[in-house]
Amino acid sequence: MKKLTIPDIIKRKGGEKLTVLTAYDASFARLLDAAGIDILLVGDSLGNVLLGYESTVPVTMEEMLHHARAVRRGSSAAFVVADMPFLSYQISVEDAVRNAGRFYKEAGSDAVKLEGGTEVCPAVRAIVRAGMAVMGHIGLTPQTAANLGGYKAQGKDADSARRLLADARDLAEAGVFAIVMECIPDRLAKVITESVGVPTIGIGAGPDCDGQVLVTHDLLGMFEKFVPRFVKGYANLAPQIRQAVTGFKQEVQAGSFPDAAHSFTMQLDVDSLINDRE
Repeated sequence: MKKLTIPDIIKRKGGEKLTVLTAYDASFARLLDAAGIDILLVGDSLGNVLLGYESTVPVTMEEMLHHARAVRRGSSAAFVVADMPFLSYQISVEDAVRNAGRFYKEAGSDAVKLEGGTEVCPAVRAIVRAGMAVMGHIGLTPQTAANLGGYKAQGKDADSARRLLADARDLAEAGVFAIVMECIPDRLAKVITESVGVPTIGIGAGPDCDGQVLVTHDLLGMFEKFVPRFVKGYANLAPQIRQAVTGFKQEVQAGSFPDAAHSFTMQLDVDSLINDRE
């Protein structure tokens, strides 16, 4: 399968929908890549899903780089985007370029993603000018959710809707190749999609975006602590995993695992080995 490129992604605007899922390790990356998922997002959601943090804020550059490297090793055709974690791009444009460069040099990522609108455009321009690709992210931005009133839909009144439209237009002008829109009304998402020249990727933003993204562990029913309203579960693996692990525990304690079929045998008389030593 031919590896997806930025021109390929941009050409899909208004055409075949883009599919995006999160990946945090080589095993999942390999599975998603083989299924033909277009873009693998190494999301800072790994803080909640894998690392046990209460939010994405504590996630560090080193943690993101570690997982981005693993996803890169597990993928071949998919386009790999890495989230830039909190405070890796907000302090200065120089920091933003330097940290974006680390995802390219140390992890082999194809692009980075920044949360925010007009306020992050200077960083976006600088990263793009340095020869790297940027995906935008507007609406509910988890890194700054506390400032938005919590994890809830954005752009529900006229003023905030206008700001989101301006954010999207500014990001497109700054050079992003795509924009994630999270938790915004479907009609607003449609207007924004029609107003910018780059693909929009929805997550809780209705059906009229140019693509859709979900957290893979939500899609598979593996993360039960909190399931957002916009998530559709295509499987419910958590109960099956618990059942499998419980079966293992019971069989080990009962002495029925491992049995002969799961053990190695040898023809040599072990008793003779003991006798030889004596």
